[in-house]
Amino acid sequence: MAPHKKINVTFLPDTRRVSVTHGVSLLEAVHRAGIVLPTRCGGKAGCLMCKVSVDPGESAALRPPSEAERRKLGSLLDQGVRLACQAAVWDDVSVHIPEDPLKAAVRRRLEAARRGEAEDLW
Repeated sequence: MAPHKKINVTFLPDTRRVSVTHGVSLLEAVHRAGIVLPTRCGGKAGCLMCKVSVDPGESAALRPPSEAERRKLGSLLDQGVRLACQAAVWDDVSVHIPEDPLKAAVRRRLEAARRGEAEDLW
């Protein structure tokens, strides 16, 4: 691969796209795309807050998991879960960003209200 080739990273479900160079972490790509993905450990695989997922067919587009990532995620790796702070981009890839829990609760509440349901989410 050419060292200066731009790699496209698409973040789902919003379909935000950013171009980065080979080896940039997914966390850096997330920030460049203007997406908020919480983290407390400064990218050291300590807090597990930056979990994202990648379809199994695209896992080769990211650097293989480090030993730290393997210890932290265990069997979640088999489900395509990666730590954005540890996963480096090697090729074009689509990454699923989890929905913020507060936004998810509000969305469910609004959907229930539209359906006329009384959902006790709070």
